[in-house]
Amino acid sequence: MNKPKIIFMGTPEFAVPSLVSLIEHGHDVMAVVTQPDRARGRGRKVTYSPVKGTALKYGLNVLQPHRASDTEFCQTISEMRPDLLIVIAFGQILNRELLSIPRLGPLNIHPSLLPRYRGPAPIQWTILNDDKLTGLTAIRMDTGLDTGHVILQKEVHVLPDETAGQLHNRLAVMSGDFLLEIIEKLVQGNLHETPQDNSLSSYAPKINTSNCFIKWNQDAWKISAFIRGLDPWPGAITMVKGKRLKLFASTVVDRTFVGIPGRVYDFNNEGLHIETSCGLVSVRELQLPGKKRLAAPDFLRGFPIGKGTVLKNGR
Repeated sequence: MNKPKIIFMGTPEFAVPSLVSLIEHGHDVMAVVTQPDRARGRGRKVTYSPVKGTALKYGLNVLQPHRASDTEFCQTISEMRPDLLIVIAFGQILNRELLSIPRLGPLNIHPSLLPRYRGPAPIQWTILNDDKLTGLTAIRMDTGLDTGHVILQKEVHVLPDETAGQLHNRLAVMSGDFLLEIIEKLVQGNLHETPQDNSLSSYAPKINTSNCFIKWNQDAWKISAFIRGLDPWPGAITMVKGKRLKLFASTVVDRTFVGIPGRVYDFNNEGLHIETSCGLVSVRELQLPGKKRLAAPDFLRGFPIGKGTVLKNGR
């Protein structure tokens, strides 16, 4: 059977490996749909999405609707007569009119084991909750938020001390081969859809950047998970010498030590060791506002934090 004609919808870096896999394996990508160009950063420079950059690199047709569910855009897609609509981290809710267009249906890949962690931040919440298992889920999309029937799942073990950024990158790369497997089985008619059990569902809301302050009176494992879950963005924050300090790349070095929460216990070439209500957390990278993220030894040479210094929870 001929390869299906595909419309690919995606926006951030996470979707890029899947798009590249489609292209490099000879699939017919008729068009790439991504979010409109936006002003970003301190200079408010207008930039386009990583998916658009990849599409332009390969000479693909790029569409950037403000609302993909508008009747006019749905008509544009309908006239292209796609067989398959692939949606990966696109960033808009899609209506029934658009989802009903492709002959083989609309397909979405979500970076969790649905119905767990529906919503916009499943990878971060996987780390924040210190889960040991996650994965990728392919669903046939409906108009709900990640509620469609499950087509295929792939389980992935979370690595020790893995950050949200590291897990994001691993799952993004894996999603490329996962997508190819799904398309092959879909075309052959070898996929079986299973409704999600809504009683087992949970929601992974967008991270609130105003609530990134570390609570040092928690256990070491919970604090370490918090730091890793906000790494690389937006970063877990503590206060020292009147400055906001972001901490990254953490690990638990002792689970039983009882000290003063937030007090610096020691530091060495491996990191800054900080006391919690139960255990010690080691932080390997730190960053001050407006400065680069640095390995702990390099950071402490320019901004010493002595033993006994107490890091604060406050704003």
